[in-house]
Order: sequence, then C-alpha cells, then structure tokens
Amino acid sequence: MGAGKKPLFRFKNPRYFLKKFEKRMILQTIKEVESFSSCEIRVHLAKKTKGDIIEEAKKVFYRLGMQNTKERNGVLFYLSIKDRRFAIIGDKGINEKAGENFWVVAAKKMEKYFKEGFFGEGLVEGIKDVGRVLKEFFPHCEDDKNELPDEISSG
Repeated sequence: MGAGKKPLFRFKNPRYFLKKFEKRMILQTIKEVESFSSCEIRVHLAKKTKGDIIEEAKKVFYRLGMQNTKERNGVLFYLSIKDRRFAIIGDKGINEKAGENFWVVAAKKMEKYFKEGFFGEGLVEGIKDVGRVLKEFFPHCEDDKNELPDEISSG
C-alpha cells in the first residue's frame, strides 16, 4: 500500500481512525478526568452520519446506556469520520448545571486541532476542557463508581 493511500484508509474505517498511541492518550485522559470528577466520559467513532449529527449522537448516547448514570452526568464525544463532523453530548444533569454554552468552548478548541489533522490531541484537549468544568459541578466523591466502561466505541 502506498504512503498516499494510508491516510485515506483512516477515514474509511472507524477502528483504524485513531492510532494506538492516540487511543492510549485518550483513555488515559478519560481516567484522569474521572479521577477528579464523578462524570462519565465516552468516545464514539462513526463511519458516517446520515442526517443531523446531534440527533445521531443522542441515539448513540442512549444505545450506550449513558443516561443510566446516578447523577445523569455522562458525556459523549461523537465523531463522524467520513463526514468530518463531531458533536459533544451531555446528559440532563450536566445541561441543567453547566448550561448549553459550556459545550461551545470545548468544541471550538477541538475544531482547531481537527482542522490540522490532530484528532487524538483534539479529543484529549476537549475531554480536559469538559473535565475542568465538570469538576466544579460534579466533584469526585469517595463512593464514586466507574459506571460506564472507559473505552472508545465504534460503529
């Protein structure tokens, strides 16, 4: 396979979109944020999104069971790789406390990274931004449990 074809393949299959070191970096950041906040964070990579990306991200949010957290504080970072679009979805508890504008800051920072082709770094920075804010509203407590798997899903 020629060097010119490898990056294109990256955008065809969600499983290979992120490099191994990027996945490790993202999962480490999720664990770090969840160590100082009770929020639950997941990343989902979709090949392509038909229609409205927010609505599709909400469907994935519910399919992954992210609404089942005790404090309703789940966050989904949803990337549609072929469309080169993304969404950040938060559960009811977050939106009630942090407001809708909260997502805009993280999304703008992520977009800068994504435009340069730094998808792993963009996700890490977005997760960190969200974590800093959620720490205020959802601090980690001693009895906190990891309610959702720390993983990157795809499909």
